[in-house]
Amino acid sequence: MKIQWYPGHMFKAGKEIKNIMSNVDMVIEIVDARIPYSSQNPLLKQLRAEKPGITVLNKSDLADPEITALWQHDLESEHAVNTLAISCLNPDEVKQIPALCLEVAPRKSTHLRPIHALIMGIPNVGKSTIINILAGKTIAKTGNEPAVTRQQQVIKINSLFTLLDTPGMLWPNIENRNSGYRLACTGAVKETAMESTDVALYAIDYMLKHYPDHLRTRYLLEHLPDEAVTCLEAIGTQRGCLRKGGHVDRDKAARLFLTELRAGTLGPITFEKPDMIAAEEQEVENQRALKTARKAERKKAVRARRRKNK
Repeated sequence: MKIQWYPGHMFKAGKEIKNIMSNVDMVIEIVDARIPYSSQNPLLKQLRAEKPGITVLNKSDLADPEITALWQHDLESEHAVNTLAISCLNPDEVKQIPALCLEVAPRKSTHLRPIHALIMGIPNVGKSTIINILAGKTIAKTGNEPAVTRQQQVIKINSLFTLLDTPGMLWPNIENRNSGYRLACTGAVKETAMESTDVALYAIDYMLKHYPDHLRTRYLLEHLPDEAVTCLEAIGTQRGCLRKGGHVDRDKAARLFLTELRAGTLGPITFEKPDMIAAEEQEVENQRALKTARKAERKKAVRARRRKNK
């Protein structure tokens, strides 16, 4: 499955970020703690350039805490990024963000010139909820589906700290197929951009390898199947997702499973580890090289036909 979901307002957001970047002091990137790599937008990295900033791993309550710690260590030691793991269920954790920003900012803030921090993130990482907690009131619209924020906002948090909010933004082409699936697993793309059964099977296959007890406990599966399809069938049977004749409605079972997965009902789960990324990035490079080679071969064949027809 290849996900390409890039509405017009996301393209507009990218242009707006580029235009205002010179006026901000630093950048706050919100990522999903369950997929810290896949929820980082490579376009945002380009737009940010050399601006200092912090990476906030939100939804840490839904993620595997041991792997969250691994990600923080990797980001801080290998990528020289300041990190903070938070859950919006704990407002006190969220309220640590301004203090960390003031530490990282390249200059001191004053009442006449507060620090201006651009807050960015892909859809559905909880950015608007974080803003509302920091502001102490409802300023940014929130929702359980991606792409709720549609326009840029300026939010004064206090006399020393101001946020510039932008719409959640994906990138036009998600080359890493695993990242595409993970974004779908966590709800960063709309349902219309994916097949629920495909996404559920990807998630179940991962969980069978890394979190089998979560599946066994949640769905009361005494004998856990080895294959994702068989496991989805077992989940559908257990939850009564049946058609006439007793056949499992896989789509219904998949939607039920994904709803519970995203809500954290199955327990804390992280879908990627730092040591998985190098191989995946190499696979992307291999696919790019293969695509380039095939394109060159097609051009060569076209030129040969033209010479032959002369």
